[in-house]
Amino acid sequence: MGSSADIITLDNFEHKMPRWDPTSPSHLYALVDMGSNGIRFSISDLSPPRTRLLKCVYRERAAISLFDALNSQSDTRGGLPLTFPAETITLVSQTLARFRSIAVDDYGVPSSQVAVFATEAMRRAQNAAAMLEAIRAEAPDLVVHILAPQVETLFGAVGARSGFVDVRGLFLDLGGGSVQMTYMDSYSAHARGRDEPAVGYEIAAALAGESLPFGAARLIRVLEDADAGVQAAEISKLQSGMSEAFEKLRAKFPSLAETVAAAREDEQYRGGGRRAAGIDIYLCGGGFRGYGSILQHSDSIQPYPIPAIGSYTVSGKAFTKTKDMLKLNKNFDGKIFGMSKRRRAQFPAIVTVVDALIAAVPRIYSVTFCAGGNREGALVMKLPRDIRESNPLTCIEVSVPPPPIFASVPRAAGPPVILDTLWSSLPEEFDLPSATTIFGLGLGILYTSQIWTRSGEDADANASAALHDAVARNPGCPGLTHLARAVLGLTLCARWGSNLGPIDEQLHHGLRALVDRADPDASFWTEYVGAVTAAFAMVVKTWPRTNDTVVDNIKFRCVLGNGKKLKVFLHVSLSEKAAKGIVAQDLIDVFKNVNKQRDDRKVVVSLSRLP
Repeated sequence: MGSSADIITLDNFEHKMPRWDPTSPSHLYALVDMGSNGIRFSISDLSPPRTRLLKCVYRERAAISLFDALNSQSDTRGGLPLTFPAETITLVSQTLARFRSIAVDDYGVPSSQVAVFATEAMRRAQNAAAMLEAIRAEAPDLVVHILAPQVETLFGAVGARSGFVDVRGLFLDLGGGSVQMTYMDSYSAHARGRDEPAVGYEIAAALAGESLPFGAARLIRVLEDADAGVQAAEISKLQSGMSEAFEKLRAKFPSLAETVAAAREDEQYRGGGRRAAGIDIYLCGGGFRGYGSILQHSDSIQPYPIPAIGSYTVSGKAFTKTKDMLKLNKNFDGKIFGMSKRRRAQFPAIVTVVDALIAAVPRIYSVTFCAGGNREGALVMKLPRDIRESNPLTCIEVSVPPPPIFASVPRAAGPPVILDTLWSSLPEEFDLPSATTIFGLGLGILYTSQIWTRSGEDADANASAALHDAVARNPGCPGLTHLARAVLGLTLCARWGSNLGPIDEQLHHGLRALVDRADPDASFWTEYVGAVTAAFAMVVKTWPRTNDTVVDNIKFRCVLGNGKKLKVFLHVSLSEKAAKGIVAQDLIDVFKNVNKQRDDRKVVVSLSRLP
């Protein structure tokens, strides 16, 4: 393909791609993904200690469809050679040269840390060498990497996985020219610890994955232009390919086989009690994100409170309503958030792929749409394993930094004692690890870092800001799922009293509905923990300088009452010093907004002095 291109395979990608170096003078990396439906460009900052967040500082998309250009002179039977027209070669080469200039000249990215990845369209083009020569002429130092299908599967799956703390499920990526399927289980990898095999779970996923030539751009041509016989044959190939790919993964990965067996035996799959057995699916790529946008548009929570498709999760039941989604896409004349005209035109092809997935996978429990893709995956695979597998929630930067006076306070000892104190306000019967709270979702450190950050502002303004910050915080921030954002926002809002104006009440209502869909008691406990935090902050007025500042001045004890209604008895004990100047009723009134929308839950607060 010419000297300006490298073929990236699983065997050589670690050598072909520069590894991340913590001592490097620059941690900026620029990546271009030459996808079949568009060319995406981004610059990311991997500076420690927030390397795991893959913070994007610039992004742009060029609406150049390499697939359409490649097939502009061909028919659905492939009767003519697949070649790029001269005008497309010129446009792409100039676009990549512009991207390179933005990265190197404007942002100061070292040229050695600029990379271009090409996928299905470049793999199939008979004149790919001409494209590469044109790019080299416009940008001599720009190297184009042609990804082998297994590497595309690797980068796509790892990029999607990068948005979460841990994952176990199927990963699929739907682009313009192809769709990939694989399986990842980071929990099993953690359980193995030092006994993990030489081939990590990411490489194992890439080796076991399948790439099928049924991307949205390719498939829509078949559905629109081919005769009925060709359509039926191609759809049959897609369905059998999807089923075979799934069965191969089931045979390869024990945890997937166990989940399938449990799902088939689970008599509670269609209702109540514990979580029903089923398979979790993670979807990335523009095609699947388009399907997620239609689902979000028709979500029972309206208006849906978080305007981002990344980490949007639906039940398996909602996911399978493909006929309803087709009808909505066809009949709705207005703008659907997240859907371009091109994506809506391709929607019948997207649904065809979704239907094949539904037919192949037994009992889908949940489906999560992911923001990450090839670029994020390539960045993650540059990192050492300890950073790749670190919890991103522990290094998220708060929007308002602490006052400079406390810059030297040793915070490492702070969060545990704060969290332990807040934790003690929950009843012993409470199943914290699985609860939909800041504790169960692993948000504790992030939450404690924001308890005092806006202490100089009005409480009502802070309550509003808490909701909007949780929703608007970097949409692609790893670890912050929609559920985590909602729980964090509601809890912080309650910490400041939850007194909201009409517009914010609508957002508050939407976030409550989101968390209650995951757990009917979730919104009550978010408001309760927030109110406990407010009471705590009446005593501990800023970030504690020592642990004794907390443990010597305030303690909580909680028990549940008997009866059909949930009744929480919270006892607060204060030291004599802490109690001075605090009016008991003011502290009790902190809880007046907890569950004010319903009368089936109640908090009873009592006070005493610490011995």
